[in-house]
Amino acid sequence: MRSDVQHFICEIENGIATLRLNRPDRKNPLTFDSYAELRDWFRDLVYADDVNIVVFAANGGNFSSGGDVHDIIGPLTRMNMKELLRFTRMTGDLVKAMVNCGKPIIAAIDGICVGAGAIIAMASDLRIATPEAKTAFLFTRVGLAGCDMGACAILPRLIGQGRAAELLYTGRSMSADEGERWGFFNRLVPAADLDAEAQELARRIQAGPNFAHMMTKTMLAQEWAMSIEQAIEAEAQAQAICMQTGDFERAYKAFVAKERPVFEGD
Repeated sequence: MRSDVQHFICEIENGIATLRLNRPDRKNPLTFDSYAELRDWFRDLVYADDVNIVVFAANGGNFSSGGDVHDIIGPLTRMNMKELLRFTRMTGDLVKAMVNCGKPIIAAIDGICVGAGAIIAMASDLRIATPEAKTAFLFTRVGLAGCDMGACAILPRLIGQGRAAELLYTGRSMSADEGERWGFFNRLVPAADLDAEAQELARRIQAGPNFAHMMTKTMLAQEWAMSIEQAIEAEAQAQAICMQTGDFERAYKAFVAKERPVFEGD
């Protein structure tokens, strides 16, 4: 998987890719270029064998301040409808690429996490934050609807319809404590421990059956639109496929030998 990216930081080590937006002096805003490069990177991730899990980390005490006011919002006010739709579809494609990349994504959130930054956190599979994290879906603050990049579909599934509606209508910040109580954050950790905790969780998941993790992520996404009957059948097929993997056999042999299984991802 490519680590020689231009518009964000990417470090790959032992199957874990750690990404960071790289404008800490401005609280890591997104630009047209970083949106597009992230979208393409996550699209390619589905085919990568050297990355099993992604940590999307904070940088310089902040996660992301969202779309850059000068580099994005200003130019958007001068675009025609065709150009605007091209942009909104491109940003939505980033979320679709994250959901469909086949690899678990952990967001490690500190400080400011707003706008499109909050969407990236939302689109991740797991979220760890510091007590200082402030998350806001502040699209109404710039005269836009809260229905941005899948927020009206995904956020209610994480924190409930009423809580999501409040955040999307008002654009107010969700405190770290609220985020944990509401289920947006899996847990809160001190800022000094954030990176280490995220990496440890990534290592723990990465040591598991990674083909099966891909299947779990696929089912989590696809079953949103399924009936219970359809979901049960889809999971039956997914599990039957996983039962053909080497990791399933390794787990059985390890159990018989009273050993801990060592998974290889195939």
